[in-house]
Amino acid sequence: MNPTQLEHLLSTLVKKHLLQSVMIWGAPGIGKSHTVADVAKSAKIDLIDLRISQLAPTDLRGLPVADHEARTSRWYPPEFLPRSGSGILFLDELNMAPPAIQGIAQQLVLDRKVGSYTLPEGWHVWAAGNRSEDGASVFSMPSALQNRFIHVTVEPHFESFRSWALQNGIDEKIVAFLAWRPELLHKRDPKNPAWPSPRAWVAANALHQADLPMNPAIGDGPAGEYRAYLKVYATLPDFDVILAGNTKGIPFPKEPSARYAAAIGIAIRAKSPDKVKNALDWITENADPEWIQLFLHAKLDTARADNTFGVLAAHLGKNPKIKKFLDSYRKLLGNT
Repeated sequence: MNPTQLEHLLSTLVKKHLLQSVMIWGAPGIGKSHTVADVAKSAKIDLIDLRISQLAPTDLRGLPVADHEARTSRWYPPEFLPRSGSGILFLDELNMAPPAIQGIAQQLVLDRKVGSYTLPEGWHVWAAGNRSEDGASVFSMPSALQNRFIHVTVEPHFESFRSWALQNGIDEKIVAFLAWRPELLHKRDPKNPAWPSPRAWVAANALHQADLPMNPAIGDGPAGEYRAYLKVYATLPDFDVILAGNTKGIPFPKEPSARYAAAIGIAIRAKSPDKVKNALDWITENADPEWIQLFLHAKLDTARADNTFGVLAAHLGKNPKIKKFLDSYRKLLGNT
């Protein structure tokens, strides 16, 4: 399952009020926590994100307090657990928690209560964990706890990352570089503490925007490749000239890495109706279908954010080369 599919699954559970506990597995930095946060934000519900591996048993169960009048003790639950409303209680790093903590979490997942605390009816309980094969230090999960969850495994997926990145301010050059070298989206290096992952690329983007080296975020090798790629980016046609409609005599690049950069870069820069039309005219006039397709994917990812979806759809219907391309694509689908 890729992150986009995971977001759809979780969003459906929220929309249909299905209080099914979910365990999300995946490598570190792949976007598990971020996807859960995006689902909560889109649904406009609360999110309580607990790094459960960092809690002590009393942090989750609460503290026993004497009730002198009744001659008993009562558990006072922690203030971070919800008391009302609806939302997502997210138990992150669940299998990194020691058995004592997992045992208390099991009560919360199975019985929706712990000690004297009961989880309000409108709250989902989801969890996430890393896998031992990804180098994470984890504890085995009790079978009773395992069996209470539905289990989904998330894998790296460039198209999901591209869609998210283009809507969240990640530099177009990073997106274009990863379109050319998608295997560097997530590539664990057991010999080095810094290696590329979706989370690491977000950190690298912040360093890049501050004119700082990206090596501390993604490692020396990927950072070196990216620096070399920037030299290719510097050879691209002037996007501002193309977007202004002065496209005559400006060819589409021939070098493959530059083609990735041009298709994605101009899609991101086209943020008004006129610029969308000019970019579309230029790329359909000068590029082969695979690069037109890459441009369209990138533009569709940003069109709703910059309010150009309508004009893009209108121009797609009017452009004869695009129409021919789409007709051929439909026929291909019909024959499969």
